Amino acid sequence: MLGIESWKPVIGALLLPPVPFVLMVLVGGRLMYRRRLIAWTLLFTGALGIWLMCTVVAGEALTNLLLMPPRSLSSSEVDDLKKAQNTAIVVLGGGGKPLSPEYGVADLNNFGIERLRYGVWLSRKTSLPLAFSGGIGHGGPPGPSEAEIAARIAELEFGHPLRWTETQSRDTNENALRTLPLLKQQGIEHIVLVTHGSDMRRALAAFQRAGDRMSLPMKVTPAPMGMQGSYRMRARDWLPSRIGFNMVNIALHEWLGRIGGA
Repeated sequence: MLGIESWKPVIGALLLPPVPFVLMVLVGGRLMYRRRLIAWTLLFTGALGIWLMCTVVAGEALTNLLLMPPRSLSSSEVDDLKKAQNTAIVVLGGGGKPLSPEYGVADLNNFGIERLRYGVWLSRKTSLPLAFSGGIGHGGPPGPSEAEIAARIAELEFGHPLRWTETQSRDTNENALRTLPLLKQQGIEHIVLVTHGSDMRRALAAFQRAGDRMSLPMKVTPAPMGMQGSYRMRARDWLPSRIGFNMVNIALHEWLGRIGGA
């Protein structure tokens, strides 16, 4: 790929807000003395877009409209998994950090640790074996893989060792392509897939494609986490906030990933 894949984080950053709206403002300013109507339209649209793309209202709307995340597992569904045969829980990596100074070692980012925590909880509740899939993302610095970091945290901090680790994948497609044959060889026929709700539709599609491509049929049960409860709009949700910006960014990032088949 001539190193093109390593540019994925840069390309994503350029396509996601606020960059497109900042460009609108700059182009509008440039046209101010030639095309005043077009200029004011671009300036207003750009400014409004920057504002809205930092609000919880926009984050909630885009998440539900573009991603349509599945609901979380109910307590009865978790209980049913206790009786599941040839089944494993698979946690998808969410990102790592080459060094956490307070610990003196590499660490998972917030997404990764949240997924691992839920995977460990689910494994304890159901007595199902636990796997973690994650290498080093495109363009990431050299160091231990996410799965290696997760294995250390699961054993030393959660007291619940992983059964399997997949350390070579760089994105969700490779999570699926490398995890399915690994588990199939161990007699696993059913995967309980753990990732954030915003990522779940894309992850399910990746596992479906991988199973079809390699002729490895595998039942996949979504176990999304990090889901929002019932949402009631408040006036302050129209104000820009860090939470709103993160929600919008994640929703658009996942949507672009689905469009691009990532």
